Amino acid sequence: MYSGQIPAEDTCLTNHSNGTDPSRIPYQRADEKAELGKTARLPGEKYQGMNQDHEVPKLESPPASFDENSAFPEGGARAWSVVFGSTCALTAIFGVINTTAVFQQYLSSHQLSSYGAGSIGWIFSFGLFLTFFGGVQVGPIFDARGPRLLMLIGSILLFLSMMLLGECAGIAFELEAPGNENDMLTGKLEYWHFFTVYGLVGGLGGALMNTPAVACVGHYFLAKRGAAMGIAFTSGSIGGVIFPLMLQRLFPLVGFTWSTRILALVLLVLLGLANLLVKSRLPATPGGRVLPDFSVFNDLSLTFCTLGIFFLEWGLFVPVAYISSYAVDHGRSTAFGFQIVAILNAGSFFGRWLPGLVSDKIGRYNTIIITIVLCIVTIFALWLPAQDSEVLLILFATCFGFSSGSNLGLTPVCVGQLCKTESYGRYYATCYTIVSFGCVPFILKPGLPWFFG
Repeated sequence: MYSGQIPAEDTCLTNHSNGTDPSRIPYQRADEKAELGKTARLPGEKYQGMNQDHEVPKLESPPASFDENSAFPEGGARAWSVVFGSTCALTAIFGVINTTAVFQQYLSSHQLSSYGAGSIGWIFSFGLFLTFFGGVQVGPIFDARGPRLLMLIGSILLFLSMMLLGECAGIAFELEAPGNENDMLTGKLEYWHFFTVYGLVGGLGGALMNTPAVACVGHYFLAKRGAAMGIAFTSGSIGGVIFPLMLQRLFPLVGFTWSTRILALVLLVLLGLANLLVKSRLPATPGGRVLPDFSVFNDLSLTFCTLGIFFLEWGLFVPVAYISSYAVDHGRSTAFGFQIVAILNAGSFFGRWLPGLVSDKIGRYNTIIITIVLCIVTIFALWLPAQDSEVLLILFATCFGFSSGSNLGLTPVCVGQLCKTESYGRYYATCYTIVSFGCVPFILKPGLPWFFG
C-alpha cells in the first residue's frame, strides 16, 4: 500500500537496483516513459529474472495532495535560515536599487552635473534591467545546478561594483584637474565609468543573485509561501531605509568615494551570510537543461501574468527613481530628498510583509489586485496635487510605499502558482526577462517632467 508519506528532505523513493523511482513512472510524460522504458519496467509488466517471470507490483494512485503538500517543510530551522539568507541577498540587491533616487540626485548635482536626468537615469535603469533580464540564463542553470556557484560569482560582482563606484569618481576628479583641456573627453570617460561599474557589473551581479535567492525560498514553503516571500522581500525596504540615511551622513563627512566603500563593506557582510545560508532543498540534476526556455509561454496563464507584472514594474519604478529629485526640484532641501526615499521604503516594509500574510488567506492574485488599485488612488489623490506641498509629498511617499510593496513580494509567488517547484527558477527568470524591459521606458525622457507633461 502506498502511504503518500515522503520525507521533506527527499522527494522521491529510489529503486536501488537501477536508480529509477518506480512510484513516479506512471506520472511521467509519454516521451519520458519511453526513455525510462529502456532501463525500467512499468507496473503490471513482467521482467525476466532467475528463469522466472516476475510481475512488477501495481501501485495505488497517490493522493491529490502528494506533490503539493507532503514535500514542503513549511517551517523549521533550515527553512527559516534560508529565508534569512535570502533576505540578506535581496537587501544587497534591492536595498541598493531602492537607493537609486539618492545616487541619481547626488550625481546630477556633482560628478554628472553636465548630464540631464534622463541620461543619468540610463545608468541605474540599465542596472535594474540587467538584474532581471540576466535571469533568462540564470534560472535554468539554477534548476539544473543549484545556487552555490551562481551566488558566489554574483556576490563578487556586486561587491566590486560598489567598491569601484567610488573609484570612478576619483578618476573623474583627477581628469578634471585645473588646466585640463580635454573637458569633453573627461565627461565621456566619467559617464562611461559609472555606466560600466554600476549598470553592467552591478546588473550582472544582481542577476546571478536574484533568481537563486527568490527560488530557494519557494523550495521550502507552499501554503505559507506568501508570508515567507513577503518577509524575504522586506529586505529591499530595510536597505532602502538604512542606505539613504547612511549616505546622507557619510557624503559630507568622508566624501563620495569612501561612502561607497563603506557601503560595499556592508554589502560584503550581507552577501557572505547569504552564501552560507541559502540552500536548495531539491537536488541538482546533472545533465539538466541549462538553456533559456521560452516555451513556458505556451501556458497562457503565465503569459498574461508576465504582461501584468511588466506593466506593474513599468509604473512603480518611476517614483522610486525620481522622488528625491522631484522633492529637490520643488524647493525641498537635499537632506529632505534623501529622507523622502527612506520614508517611501519604510512604508514599503509593511507593504511587503502584511500583504504576504493576507495573500495566504484570500489568494495571492486577489491581494495584488487590491494593492495595485491602492497605488492608482495614491498617485491621483496625493502625488498629482502635491507640487510644493511637503505634507502631501510625505503622505504620498508613505501610502505609495505601502501599496507598492507587494510588487516584488507577491509577484514571484503568483508565478510560483503556475509551475512545479523544480521548474520555479526557470519560470521566474523567464518571466522577469520580459518584465525587465518595463524597467527601461520610464527613463526614455527625463523622469517626472515627462510624466507630468
